[in-house]
Amino acid sequence: MKACRRCDHVFSSDGWTCPACGYGPARLDGIDAHAAEVAHEGGGFKPEYFAELARSEAANFWFKARNALILWALRRYSPDAQHFLEVGCGTGFVLSGIAGALPGMALSGSEIFLAGLSHAAQRVPSARFMQMDARHVPFVEEFDAVGAFDVLEHIAEDEAVLAQLHKALKPGGVLLLSVPQHPWLWSASDEYACHVRRYTRLDIETKVRAAGFSLLRSTSFVTSLLPAMVLSRALQKRRPSTFDPAAELNVHVVLNQIFYAAMKIELAGIRWGLNYPVGGSRLIVAEKR
Repeated sequence: MKACRRCDHVFSSDGWTCPACGYGPARLDGIDAHAAEVAHEGGGFKPEYFAELARSEAANFWFKARNALILWALRRYSPDAQHFLEVGCGTGFVLSGIAGALPGMALSGSEIFLAGLSHAAQRVPSARFMQMDARHVPFVEEFDAVGAFDVLEHIAEDEAVLAQLHKALKPGGVLLLSVPQHPWLWSASDEYACHVRRYTRLDIETKVRAAGFSLLRSTSFVTSLLPAMVLSRALQKRRPSTFDPAAELNVHVVLNQIFYAAMKIELAGIRWGLNYPVGGSRLIVAEKR
């Protein structure tokens, strides 16, 4: 079901024109824009970052390992899902992985910035894309599964976003989240990435439950690389003038392979049922009550 942003009327239709008030989203660059006023200069990120991300994601150990973890979680906890929405899909790297592994699934992606959607539409031509503010999701009980991967930390109103994701899911639908973890890891990298916060386990789990979800799985990941992260953050604080924002994307090829192998071992542990207590990021899987 769709929800009109102007009058909140809920309706079922192939198109977006509200039958109650006649409102419909703008069209920008061939894409439905539900929050056109922030399509070029919304908050929480910088549109000029998308081009660098699109160049680096496919080879970078962290993005590859996170994709493998997301795909496993989707298959494990929502095996019958037919309709999936990724909120804050960026350049479409996650959706491209899902499309390749689960070609029968109907995929939708949303992003506040049109700059990201131009890359995503090229990567996953089979998906449906829309420009959207995650604080105002125009769907009601529409999707079997919804994902938001490293999105919530960019948005001050994270609890409002979780409530919107809950609304967009069908009863019994599954929410998948990844967020950066441990406030004590805060550094120039977070500031460069336009993060509002890093989460504690208790913080993110409490907010997910308060939004109406039951937790199915909560585990840290990037656990084996936590010492390297701590060292990197310490060096950033000691020598802020040497901070290179591109360094975490363009890792030396040998280190990249070593780090990827370490995270594959972590993923094997998660598949076996291990929930790691610490790590640079946290995976949350929850069900709509």
